[in-house]
Amino acid sequence: MNTENTCILSSSFFGNIQYFSKFLQFDNLIIEQHENYSKQSFRNRCEILGANGIQNLNVPIKKNGQLKNLITDVEIDYSENWQKQHMRTLESAYKSSPFYDYYIEDLLIFFEKKHKYLFDYNNLITTEVLNLLGLKKKVMYSDDYRLHYDTIVDYRDSIHPKKRMQKTDDFFENIPYYQVFDNKFGFKPNLSMLDLIFNEGTRSLSVLQKCIC
Repeated sequence: MNTENTCILSSSFFGNIQYFSKFLQFDNLIIEQHENYSKQSFRNRCEILGANGIQNLNVPIKKNGQLKNLITDVEIDYSENWQKQHMRTLESAYKSSPFYDYYIEDLLIFFEKKHKYLFDYNNLITTEVLNLLGLKKKVMYSDDYRLHYDTIVDYRDSIHPKKRMQKTDDFFENIPYYQVFDNKFGFKPNLSMLDLIFNEGTRSLSVLQKCIC
């Protein structure tokens, strides 16, 4: 593969705006499938904006007693009905947004059907978000694990909920857009793509394009 204009990303649960901007910025996208699962990351978490401020939607993971687990082997825990809770949270946060009713039917499957593996679940979500954006991108998957890349731009650990883990991204800037609760909290940047899609709908792709420096 020609690695020119290529980046590598981690698996992400309803990735944020910075994450999806890379699908516009780069010609070639690789998802890392040979890494160990990393806790407290966007691999099983996304951030939305509700009536009480920023909220996390977390996908529970089964514990198997091992310290390290390959990301493709991580199983989702359904011992509690978190999918129903996620749907209630999304409805509470976005029911009054301009495009909630327009898009929610396309997303219901991710909160109704039970998927065994987190990695597969995230891949299906990412594919559907790209489809809703009207972005046709062929996503590839890593052949092996490499700590560093010479010619591939690596975002695997820099797009992260913890500020101390984040790295400066000279190719991305947060562009304000309409949010349901912006009159209460002001604009909250770089949330899950769910926030952008429900609030801006068909204009979401245009917002993404403006985020690329």
